[in-house]
Amino acid sequence: MQYNHIVIRFGELSLKGKNRRHFESQLRETVRRKLSVFPNAVVLKSYDRILVEINGEDHEKMIAKLQEVFGIHAISLAIRTESEIEAIKEAALAAFLENGAAPKTFKVSARRSNKHFPVGSMELNRQVGGYILTHTENVSVNVHHPDVEVKVEVKDNGTFISCQTYPGAGGLPIGVGGKAMLMLSGGIDSPVAGYLTMKRGVRIEAVHFHSPPFTSDRAKQKAEDLMQELTRFGGKMKLHVVHFTKIQQIIKDKIPASYSMTIMRRMMLRITERLAEERNAMAITNGENLGQVASQTMYSMHTINEVTNIPIIRPVVTMDKLEIIDISQKIGTYDISIRPYEDCCTIFVPAAPKTKPKREKANRFEQNIDNMEELIEEALSTIETISFEEQKEAKEFEDLF
Repeated sequence: MQYNHIVIRFGELSLKGKNRRHFESQLRETVRRKLSVFPNAVVLKSYDRILVEINGEDHEKMIAKLQEVFGIHAISLAIRTESEIEAIKEAALAAFLENGAAPKTFKVSARRSNKHFPVGSMELNRQVGGYILTHTENVSVNVHHPDVEVKVEVKDNGTFISCQTYPGAGGLPIGVGGKAMLMLSGGIDSPVAGYLTMKRGVRIEAVHFHSPPFTSDRAKQKAEDLMQELTRFGGKMKLHVVHFTKIQQIIKDKIPASYSMTIMRRMMLRITERLAEERNAMAITNGENLGQVASQTMYSMHTINEVTNIPIIRPVVTMDKLEIIDISQKIGTYDISIRPYEDCCTIFVPAAPKTKPKREKANRFEQNIDNMEELIEEALSTIETISFEEQKEAKEFEDLF
């Protein structure tokens, strides 16, 4: 007897009351998309679970895909059997023996959502546990710290038995939290900010500020590669590339050097806010980290924030750099982010940028730019939008051979 199903367990979704059906629907849609590369897999709806029929597909690759889906708390390999006590005992023993770790202790945890099943949960624990003890050697029960937990779930459509459980990504399903515009620089922090924003159910589009010839096509390509990596978690996504050269040169010419970084960030926010309105996004998210650079002091954030009323999500604002790096390595963006191609934030950098800029001075210096609205409109009208979709990986290429 082999594992024939995957049981997907929810996390916070169970707390969502009247919104729960919508959240579960979004999660099932994402699960179907992620598993579309496994043509024989069948995704089924079940109360408080999603069930997947494996049908001979590679279950390890399926689980790896599912671990990238937000909204999933845990994933278990399961044997489905008929809801008859002898069949359950045999399947439980098979699942226990399939666990290749040679466990010395175990416990049985039975759950009976099918109330027509004649055996109660406690009695089921006793009977299944006794059967395993009778048919194995040198194994004992430990209800507090078992090597293996044999989970038995008696449902209307059969009984599912699992001994192997894998952690999910947690969070909320993509799409239930609205849309935000991610300011994607190409560094380490902003992709992590995008990932963490998506983890709370928010769909993202990204904006990247590009300043050729001062920034190279490789810097733009880096942003595109980061977006491609983030599609593993967010599905279809868009990157809006803003041609920012003219605005940066005007800032360099007309703004005192110590305030150039502050004014540049204010211009970026204005453009991103306008783009967010056009794209029906309700927030901006970025990788700002308190105290990391001159534009990310509390004073700078206060002055830069003045130009927008749209909410700004800063998921990494209080993290240590090593914490951010750790996440970027886990989600696969780190090696892309450290490529040595400068983005527009690193050109024309003043020798001594203000770390405590004042709003009054920023407003006064911005009056040196006569045609600010015209510049913003021009930047918006020349945006290049690139669409991304999750790659279906090696399976498609294998099929070609």
